[in-house]
Parts: sequence; structure tokens; C-alpha cells
Amino acid sequence: MMKVERMRLAGRIIALVITVFGGIMLIGEAVGEYLRGGWAAIAPPTPADAGLLLVIIGVFALAGCILSWWRGRAAGILLVAVAAALGAHIAVFAGRNHLLVWSMLGLPYLVAGILLLNSWRLSRELV
Repeated sequence: MMKVERMRLAGRIIALVITVFGGIMLIGEAVGEYLRGGWAAIAPPTPADAGLLLVIIGVFALAGCILSWWRGRAAGILLVAVAAALGAHIAVFAGRNHLLVWSMLGLPYLVAGILLLNSWRLSRELV
């Protein structure tokens, strides 16, 4: 397997693992809210709702994972944008330890995006 293919595969795996992890975290949070207060605890979402914004960012991350199979450049750009969006979300909504939280949630998307972009660039140089 060539270096480009290994980079592409690593980017896909990293992005998919962190997307599944984030989805499980969101589902766990929703179940916890339900168990704590029943259906009354789940309020209608507003545009500034932190959970709704995380779901939207997660949908874009999942789109980047799916897109990585056909369009490496677009997927890489999308995953880097997801990392930046998570950084902004964490800066606004997280309490403390912003860098630590972003390094667990946003950094893997940045690494995956850079791997996909670099593999796309290297594959264009080989042609």
C-alpha cells in the first residue's frame, strides 16, 4: 500500500472513530437528561442551543467522513472546518480547560483533515 493510501485510510479511520464517539456522547447526554427529568427536561431546541449546535457540527463531520471516499480535498476542508467549529463552540459554551476539551474533540478532526488534504495533494503530484 502506498504512502498516499495509508494517509487516506488513517484520515478516514480517525474521522469516523471520533464522529461515532461524539454521536455516542450526544445520545448519552440526551438519555441522561430524559432519565433525570422525563420528557419535560427536553425543551424545544433554539438556534443558540449548545446541544443543537453540536448535532449540526456532528452532521457536517459525518458528511466529511462519507465524502472522504470520493472527494478527498472537499472532505479534508470540511473536517478542518469542523475542527474550527468545535473550537468556536468550546470557546463559547465550555466552562474551563478549553484547550484540553478541544484536543479531545477537535484535534482528531484537524489531524484527519490534514491527512486527507495531504494525501490528495500527494496523489495529484504522482499523476
